[in-house]
Amino acid sequence: MSDEPAFQHLIPTIDGNARLREPQTEAYDAIVDHFDDINNHREAGIVLPVGCGKSGLITLAPFALKARRVLVIAPGLRIATQLLRDFNPTDPGMFYRKCEVLPGPEYPEPAEIRGSKTNRSDLDAADVVVTNIQQLQRGGADNKWLADLPEDFFDLILFDEGHHNVAESCDVLRAKFPAARIVSFSATPTRSDGRLMSGEIVYTYPIYRAVQQGFVKHVKGLVLNPSSLRYVRREDGKEVEVSLDEVRRLGEEDADFRRSIVSSKETLDTIVDASITELRRLRKATGENHLKIIASALNMEHCKQIVKAYAERGQHADYIHSREDSKANDAVLDKLESHDLDVIVQVRMLGEGFDHPYLSVAAVFSIFASLSPFVQFVGRIMRVIKQQAPGDPLNYGSVVFHAGANTVKAWEDFKDFAEADQEWFKLLTEDVPVGIQPSREVDPTDEMARNRDPDAVRIVEPGTVTLQELPLLSDGRLKDALNCWQRPG
Repeated sequence: MSDEPAFQHLIPTIDGNARLREPQTEAYDAIVDHFDDINNHREAGIVLPVGCGKSGLITLAPFALKARRVLVIAPGLRIATQLLRDFNPTDPGMFYRKCEVLPGPEYPEPAEIRGSKTNRSDLDAADVVVTNIQQLQRGGADNKWLADLPEDFFDLILFDEGHHNVAESCDVLRAKFPAARIVSFSATPTRSDGRLMSGEIVYTYPIYRAVQQGFVKHVKGLVLNPSSLRYVRREDGKEVEVSLDEVRRLGEEDADFRRSIVSSKETLDTIVDASITELRRLRKATGENHLKIIASALNMEHCKQIVKAYAERGQHADYIHSREDSKANDAVLDKLESHDLDVIVQVRMLGEGFDHPYLSVAAVFSIFASLSPFVQFVGRIMRVIKQQAPGDPLNYGSVVFHAGANTVKAWEDFKDFAEADQEWFKLLTEDVPVGIQPSREVDPTDEMARNRDPDAVRIVEPGTVTLQELPLLSDGRLKDALNCWQRPG
């Protein structure tokens, strides 16, 4: 065994490795090229759509930079556990072995920082250390395990779901290890407040290519358009009737109107019915009865209302919420995994790294304050059921929402995307009036929430609703994607 660090003397098989995905090898080369230029910033960002092999790329990145010792930061315990498995030689699914990146028997030595279990000797012996962001937040700059390490202990820091990496806790890391290079990985380069993840974005893999290769589902929008809508104005209490165009304008400009749309029983029932109809259509088209709906709610009470509405229509539905006991949430997730649910409802609980490919319909009952959480939510239905089969009916998904919930506009951060990605996000946002969700749910104990007039805007009559289909890709790109797949036999 060599005395050199593993990432410096082991030779990975990257080029020509058929088990690696196109975005993984291309992003690997982009990392090498970026840091080969001494004039470039110490930080870089990689944007890969969900399902394109981000976790595997994280295990490859240390070889790209011939790192001495690496710190991998995950946004939560679930993802940290998965990343540790990807590095762990004792795990049968370890990425290096599964994808024939390293022949063995020698592999980089992993260690984990979790609570009080971490021994300094384990960290000293490790080539890669995996932890979750919450470990950094324990004690802030006075964090014990962090304080004990010299400033040159890590020479590379990898952030999974890098749109979180502008947080104060991550700034502590940058200051603690000033010479460490940093690479951030995410499905979207912006976080919930619209700020761009730090570092130059050196590689993005366009959504349309991911659809072409069968790495993600082909997703379409289904927008519920009321022919007209009657509501009571908050200024004078008068009832007025407005057209669809006015519904969209009010949804864009008036937060109270927007909230009244997504919280009204009429809208809730309409979205429930439309999402069930779409689920049944997909199940019939595929013959797969395990396809499911994921719904986004405003708050815990809203979760219960949505679950009740689905249950009244014969659907097995349940919800998870941060205020529920973890055991209760785990029991719901177990029901989801065992296909005992048709619908799971949540308030931004199933985010980064959650993997259940049978989620095929996303029902938007909530409000999104920025693009990033919306993309994360839609990402839950984008994981393919059948790998690298872009034309297979199993690899289709739908997003159902109401026209009055608001139009999320494109902003300057889009300039950092490839043109194809800009077009994709605009199809899901600018051209499609999608609700925008707050960075946190409205807490009924909050002073502003208590003082808000619940009848500030009251929907009286939702009008006749029609369903408009909005494709994810243009006709040309959809044709290209479908042509990439040939049906067997």
